[in-house]
Amino acid sequence: MRISQRAQSVAPFYAMEFGKHAAALEAEGHRVVKLSLGEPDFGAPPAVLDALREAVGSRPMSYTGALGLPQLRQDIARFYGDRHGVDVDPGRVVVTAGASAALVLGAAALVDPGDEVLIADPSYPCNRQIAESFGAWVTLVPTSAESRYQLDTASVGSYWTDRTRGIMVASPSNPTGTSVPADELAAICELARERDAWRIVDEIYLDLGDHDAQGRPPRSVLSYDQEAVVINSFSKYFGMTGWRLGWCVVPEALVPALERLAQNYMICASTPAQYAALACFTPDSLAVCEEWRAEFGRRRALVLEGLEQIGLPVPVPPDGAFYVYFDVSGTGLGSWEFCGRALQEAHVALTPGRDFGVGTAETHVRLSYAASADELREGIARLGKFVATLA
Repeated sequence: MRISQRAQSVAPFYAMEFGKHAAALEAEGHRVVKLSLGEPDFGAPPAVLDALREAVGSRPMSYTGALGLPQLRQDIARFYGDRHGVDVDPGRVVVTAGASAALVLGAAALVDPGDEVLIADPSYPCNRQIAESFGAWVTLVPTSAESRYQLDTASVGSYWTDRTRGIMVASPSNPTGTSVPADELAAICELARERDAWRIVDEIYLDLGDHDAQGRPPRSVLSYDQEAVVINSFSKYFGMTGWRLGWCVVPEALVPALERLAQNYMICASTPAQYAALACFTPDSLAVCEEWRAEFGRRRALVLEGLEQIGLPVPVPPDGAFYVYFDVSGTGLGSWEFCGRALQEAHVALTPGRDFGVGTAETHVRLSYAASADELREGIARLGKFVATLA
């Protein structure tokens, strides 16, 4: 069988690969502390689970429109207004089969073969893999601790070429948990807009970001760039990873193209998941999610303190998501070997920097603190003993 060049060129998602190795160790009877995947341990809010049971038992699960349930699109739009002070027309909201499908639809609508797309190094690997699948020439723009491992206007401007057609930004970021300051992101978007380039902004972790001194949540890019394509998900803030439900907010002119693409690529997102997600935006569910956000803050403090004590520095503390990106170069091991040995010897699953780019591929490791506090304490203790053996 002849396999396409597209399929052959796609790199593995190493976080998932380490997850498979962890499962194999568990099958052998070992208890593995899994700090490799970004999967909140809380699950969906209780009202959402109740809504799913009611939906499945009370109505036929037929297709919805390709753009999603009208009521869900309205609720998502209202959420932007209530939480972020941004007026969003529900007609610009597209409900998708997870944020990954939103990225696929966005790339399919915007990327032509040979288009250059600028993405930060490090960054979430699937973003660049999806863009490349549609023929993009992805340029990974080096970043540093000084730029919070994020793009800034200086780096975007210096890497811009005549064939650059778009940028992809994630704020807060996977793997670093760091955000682009709002003024900086606005300037990046303005630079791209002036050059007639599109902007895809991944805000999957936006509502897990730290609030400011006045208690206000982080600003959506839509507050200063209504033409950006914004990607979001029910997986992280709402804890619904396996439900495979996400959305994007797109410029009005892009809606017909995304509708056609969605009709052909996925028909629609899961109908029961959509009905259940209507319960996400109730005051009770949002209060539960805010409690979880606060708990992630406590877990972050636990992890940062623990890593410091065992001599694994975090160059830039995160301000959102639930990831810590720490430096293992002082251990004498590359990140791949560090993660492999930590799994085999300490039974702690982590993700090597190789997943996320080039510049930090062998020096940094991602830890997800989406696991429980008890699991995190256990994992840090095991890592401490493991690191001590390397001295």
